[in-house]
Amino acid sequence: MKKLVNVVAAIIENEQNEILCALRSPDMSIPNMWEFPGGKVEANEDIFSALKREIAEELACKIETSDEVFNDNTHEYETFIINLISIKCKVIEGTPIKSEHSKLIWLKRENLDSLKWAPADVPAVEQLIQEK
Repeated sequence: MKKLVNVVAAIIENEQNEILCALRSPDMSIPNMWEFPGGKVEANEDIFSALKREIAEELACKIETSDEVFNDNTHEYETFIINLISIKCKVIEGTPIKSEHSKLIWLKRENLDSLKWAPADVPAVEQLIQEK
């Protein structure tokens, strides 16, 4: 049976209404595809704490999360199943700096579909584009 991985993703929006997109490095699983930054939820950790910790580790900045889940999607990859929970956030301290990702870019909602997204992130991307 495939392992189920619980992952949280940050939909970080700036003052220009642009959304932070992160390119997975060639060394990561699902390489060279775009995603919302985030990571695995540890045991005994709530999704909001997990997201704040992951963003601090991955992007060296502090975020404030909204109180609700924006998108909750379960996607089956070849070797594992991911439950990806996306939460809207904003940076409250620092500037996102890439450490694990190949590239970080800020994009307007209407341009999000110009990137090649990791399949698990697609439903959140579509929801964002429709939101306006």
